[in-house]
Amino acid sequence: MHAITIREPGGPDVLQWTEVRDSEPGPGEVLLDVAATAVNRADLLQRQGHYPPPPGASDVLGLECSGTVAALGDGVSGWRVGDEVCALLAGGGYGSRVVVPAGQLLPVPDGVDLVTAASLPEVACTVWSNVVMLARLTEGETFLVHGGAGGIGTHAIQVAKALGARVAVTAGSDERLARCRELGADITVNYRTQDFVAEVGKADVVLDNMGAAYLDRNVDVLNHDGRLVIIGMQGGVKGELNIGKLLFKRASVTGTGLRSRPVDGPHGKARIVRDVRDRLWPLVASGQVKPIVHEVLPIQRAAEAHRALEEGNVFGKLVLKF
Repeated sequence: MHAITIREPGGPDVLQWTEVRDSEPGPGEVLLDVAATAVNRADLLQRQGHYPPPPGASDVLGLECSGTVAALGDGVSGWRVGDEVCALLAGGGYGSRVVVPAGQLLPVPDGVDLVTAASLPEVACTVWSNVVMLARLTEGETFLVHGGAGGIGTHAIQVAKALGARVAVTAGSDERLARCRELGADITVNYRTQDFVAEVGKADVVLDNMGAAYLDRNVDVLNHDGRLVIIGMQGGVKGELNIGKLLFKRASVTGTGLRSRPVDGPHGKARIVRDVRDRLWPLVASGQVKPIVHEVLPIQRAAEAHRALEEGNVFGKLVLKF
């Protein structure tokens, strides 16, 4: 098989298209012929040497893919060779073949083509597990997502609107904010010129990718009984938390990750994937939640896709097609 590999930690130019050892599915696993994968910010960190894969996972980049089932490992039921699927991965999506635990497979949603489906598993599982399963966003609440123009943000806007929430977003330009409004955002904040605490007022749930830089102001914007969920550290890893403000508001701050979770168990990926299939996929099939793809590029142009994401002009997801 072939894959995009990392010659050494560094910039986008260290990515190379090479031949690698083929994969075979073990018990409970499925082998996929990959049709497409998508670029996530975690891929950039791994390329730079800052985010190694979990123990036992492929060291090939790629946290999601779409493709066709090529072979089934022992004990796998519910899937057949030839099925078109998409999958949540701990790694390996930038390869022409990938082995994935059967519990992390999803059918391609109705109305979505196979290549576009590659843009969904990581954002869908991240948003659903954090906003719905963990933070319990409900109808009538106010939801704030930072980075509203990115893959997570564009998906989160639509999910929150489908749940009946009032949606606020931050982004770095008026043009990007206008596109967020087209997806359903009610309040848009240019973080370069505006203060999101003043503009939003109070939020019941905050989904944050900045970490330390926004910690104090995220607590400020929380409503009583509010829930702050931190999923990224783009603004640093160490911040000061005012416990007094947190106690006064009866609020909670939770840090979560998806890639390092086990496959099975109460907090495992398989449980998240099942909930996404049962509760979110019908919203995708109905068109209430749509995959937002900025551009589709050949897999051999992965370095170009990484540069584009680093430059910050991508709206939604970048897909790499095999």
